[in-house]
Amino acid sequence: MASVHKEFLVDATPDQVWDVLKDFGAVHERLAPGFVTDTRVDSDTRTVTFANGTVVAERLVDLDPTTKRVAYCAVGGDLHPSHHNASMQAVATADGRTRFVWHTDVLPAALAAPIAEFVEHGAPVIRAALEAAATRSPEEPSVIAG
Repeated sequence: MASVHKEFLVDATPDQVWDVLKDFGAVHERLAPGFVTDTRVDSDTRTVTFANGTVVAERLVDLDPTTKRVAYCAVGGDLHPSHHNASMQAVATADGRTRFVWHTDVLPAALAAPIAEFVEHGAPVIRAALEAAATRSPEEPSVIAG
């Protein structure tokens, strides 16, 4: 099995990050606008379309407000893993910011490289979206980048 792990700091509180992260069906609007172009939800599964055209169906495994962690697994789409489990978590730092932790386990191991590429391209988009959401007033709508 291969793992892809990415952590980065976000200039936002864990509660502000969690407010976006817990919105499982709005990845294209709130978490990764522009990097993800569409998200459709059917029951516990979201179908995510990335800007490069890749489509992945992801089943929600856990949405934990106490640990501010969402876990999901790929159950369909273009990548065809035999195993895929991922999580994203908002962890408090001593200075009030958030350490964003994104971890994916995948089989076959050959899929780790394309997933790592997605993570590297997606991380700066996610950081920017989370920081923008933290500075937006509650009445102000989010803007989809594109």
